[in-house]
Amino acid sequence: MAAQNSEIRYLTPLTVDAQKKKYCRFKKAGIKYVDYKDPEFLKKFLNEQGKIYPRRITGNSLKFQRRVAQAVKRARHLALLPYVADLMK
Repeated sequence: MAAQNSEIRYLTPLTVDAQKKKYCRFKKAGIKYVDYKDPEFLKKFLNEQGKIYPRRITGNSLKFQRRVAQAVKRARHLALLPYVADLMK
């Protein structure tokens, strides 16, 4: 008995939709300075526990990821942002 072609199945990944290209929102918006005194803006780069999201998640360029990290640390030092939080958002 010969197997029909329709019965043969291979372990191929399903066709995945093309993911959106990540972009640096700072370069796109023309932002040159990350303000540490604006905690609501900086919360976009923090998770629920208060940790800084990595570049691979946010899509920031290296230059602006460093600036965001420095701004978050300064805001934490001035108690504008918490160091540790439970369900911050």
